[in-house]
Formats: sequence, C-alpha cells, structure tokens
Amino acid sequence: MLRWFQQVIAVTAYSVRSVPQRFGSVAAAMFGVAGVVAVLVGVLSIAAGFRATMTAGSDENAVIVVRSGSTSELVSGLGRGDVNIVGETPGVLRDAEGELSSPELSLILNLPRRSTDNDSNVPMRGVEEEAFRVRDHLTIVQGRMFEWGRAEVIVGVGAANQFAGLDLGGTLEVAGQPWDVVGVFEADGGLEESEIWSDARLLQAVYRRGDSFQSVYAKLESPATFASFRNELDTDPRVNVTVARRAEFYAGQSTLVTGLVTGVGGLIAALMGLGAVFGALNTMYTSVSSRTREIATLRALGFGAGPILLAVLAEAVLLAIVGGSAGALVAWLAFDGYKAATMNLQSFSQVAFAFDVTPTLLVQGVMYATSIGFVGGLFPAVRAARLPIAAALRDV
Repeated sequence: MLRWFQQVIAVTAYSVRSVPQRFGSVAAAMFGVAGVVAVLVGVLSIAAGFRATMTAGSDENAVIVVRSGSTSELVSGLGRGDVNIVGETPGVLRDAEGELSSPELSLILNLPRRSTDNDSNVPMRGVEEEAFRVRDHLTIVQGRMFEWGRAEVIVGVGAANQFAGLDLGGTLEVAGQPWDVVGVFEADGGLEESEIWSDARLLQAVYRRGDSFQSVYAKLESPATFASFRNELDTDPRVNVTVARRAEFYAGQSTLVTGLVTGVGGLIAALMGLGAVFGALNTMYTSVSSRTREIATLRALGFGAGPILLAVLAEAVLLAIVGGSAGALVAWLAFDGYKAATMNLQSFSQVAFAFDVTPTLLVQGVMYATSIGFVGGLFPAVRAARLPIAAALRDV
C-alpha cells in the first residue's frame, strides 16, 4: 500500500511539473473555472447580504405584533386600544420610563434612485418616543434627532446613499408638504437603514390615519417568555393579532428575493460550469495525449493503472482548486460590501443592503470548482489508465 501511494505522489508531482509546458490550455481552463466561481459567489452574495440586512439588529427578545393574517406591516392595521393591550401584556420588558413597546406607522414614498432617476418605493416609518428605547441599536451619525411635533425626518444611511432627495439639510415632500431632513442614522446594518423616520402623530394627521398604526415592536423580559407572551395575545378576545420574533418575521419576508436570486444564480453557475467542465476535459485530454509515451513508459516500469488514474485526476482537481480560489478572491474583492438596493417582493418597498461574501460562500465556490475539476478530469484519467502499453510505446 505504501508503494502504491508513493507511485501516486510521484506521478502527480511529475504531472504538475509539466504544467508550464501546457500553460496556454491550462490557463484557459483555470480562467474558466475562476469565472464560474466569481459569478456564483457574486450572485449568491446578493442573497446573503439581503438576508443579513433583513435580520440584522434583532435581539432574541425582540418581537413584532401585526394584525392577524398580515404578511407585511403595510397591510396590517392596529388601533390605539390594540397597541395599549400589547404593551400591557405580561412578558413585555419594562424600565423606569415604562414598557418597551413601540407602536409604529408604515408608509411608502416615491423617490428617485440616485443612479437611474427611476421612482422607487421607499419606506417611511412614523414612531413615538418608545421606538428609540426599543431599538437602542439606532445611532445618529450625522445631524441631529428630529423634534417631536415638527415636520422633520431622519433617514437611514442606506436610504440616503441610494435615493435622491434625502441629503442632510435638504427638504423632502411628504403629503404635499416640505419636511426637513435633519439627521442620518445607522442601525447596525439592519432594515431600518433603508427607512425614513419621523413623528407618528404628524404622519397620522397629514395622512388622515386617525390614531392607527401598522405594527408594535416590543422587547420581552427574556427570549423564554415569547411563548407565554404570544399565548396571552392569542387568547385575548379583545385583539386579533399575530406575534412573531422580529428576526423570524423579516427572515420570512426575505424568502422570495433570496429564493429568486439563489435560483437564478444556480442556473447561471450550472450553465457556466458546463462550459468549464468541457474546458477541463479538453485540457486534460491534451495533457494525456501529449504524454502518451511517458505514461506507457511509467506503466512498463511497474506503475499501476490506479496511480496513473489518480495522478491525472489529482492534477485536474488541483488546477480547478487554484482557479476556483482565484475566482473566490476576485468575488470577495469586487463584491463584498458593495452597496445596492432592491425591491422586497413581499412588502413592495425598497431595501438598501450590502453584498455579503461570507466564508461559507467562498468555501461553496471552491467546492464547486473542485467538482468541476473532478468531472473534467475523470474521463481523461480513465483513458490514461487504460492506454495499451505496447501500442503507446510504438506511438511517436
């Protein structure tokens, strides 16, 4: 067995040393694999970034309450009585200022993208004072907080970067009236960074919403109280609501986009991968053909068919791994952190997010490259192992 492994190592080392003599075909195959991996990782980083934005900044004890049957906040509706009942439900965390329960109003504004001037649905959120205690991860990074009772807004850094009319110090038209943009905020890369925030009472008045809201965000005493909190509201005849953990609620809203992106990315990678496999096949068949006599000589010297097969296969896989690693590196340099915005297909509003090239995606890309190399090298390896020794030695 030791001799068998020594033969595999010896033949593989010899094959690798001969790569410079076949640099053109080898480089073409590696470039093809690198391109496949770069595209695959780049496309999947869109889904990873979108999903990360939808769930970022959510504590384990953060929950959202909407009207029963609502698939998003925009189609929900809660009255003042409903939100008061939610805040008074046992399990809601309380501090010196009261319960950490925030009733919120959700609207949509049409604003042009900075890059295309095409109108997009940008979410606007009306909040009360409790919102900043519930979402304590929100930080003003430019300007100041809006003043309660005044036509002022603060905007998420993602929205400010992606949409026109949200520059600090500028004015924004809301319900036909000018509102001053007085601050820009960050929220640990979360969904809030795609939004515009202002005083809920003013928004209720200008949009004639009475004293209604779309949702309630709350913090619980601990993640373990979620089941009892939900059961209390489910069995309370005064309200008809759905309770969900905030992270799970928004993760569910990301499924359509992430599924679509992943499906399209997988299809593109499969088609490009097929081309890369043919490139690898061509390279390895060329390698075997150019070394027919060398392989036959090794067989005549006592090298088995198994070591020959594994050596050719190992060469193909090694070249694919090198090409795939290069493609993964290119994807990381080109796409990681790239800022973009897309439509959330379940809320029909824009979400600003950053592409996220995660270590998992990089590993998946290299593994895909490895599979390409294996498939592309398998048949040439079998051909090399089955070469007739006598006939090959006579081939000039």
